[in-house]
Amino acid sequence: MKKLVMCFGAFDGLHPGHEDLFRQAKEQGDELVVIVARDATVLEIKGNLPGRNEQDRLAVVSGHPFVDDARLGNLDDRYRIIEEIKPDVLCLGYDQEAFTENLDNELARRGISANIIRCGPYEPAPTFRAPFEAEEEAFAEAEYEERGLPL
Repeated sequence: MKKLVMCFGAFDGLHPGHEDLFRQAKEQGDELVVIVARDATVLEIKGNLPGRNEQDRLAVVSGHPFVDDARLGNLDDRYRIIEEIKPDVLCLGYDQEAFTENLDNELARRGISANIIRCGPYEPAPTFRAPFEAEEEAFAEAEYEERGLPL
């Protein structure tokens, strides 16, 4: 039986942090389902509409290679989609707060036994620096110190 993983968010302009969330979530199971927040939900939570409408955001998320299925959330009962899909694992973003405070209690109330995991923050890979750049920087620091100048 396949292990089903779910994550959710607005995903208004997919960026490397979102991609990292998808990667971390996908590592938790076999299939990743991503729930894209409805425009009205984003407005309610963030106080303004997203820059891209829900259909555009859904299309972008659906096309991501880590995502096996993407769906819009429900407007009337935001937890119903979790009931419908019945994921084994729910992955939350490292800073995700909306609808997470009593999530474990809400899942238990509905008879859902998904494991809740908080993913780590995105950490970009260090940028490459050519050896001569480091040498030039060290030379400049030594020259400043020699002259008694602040760095």
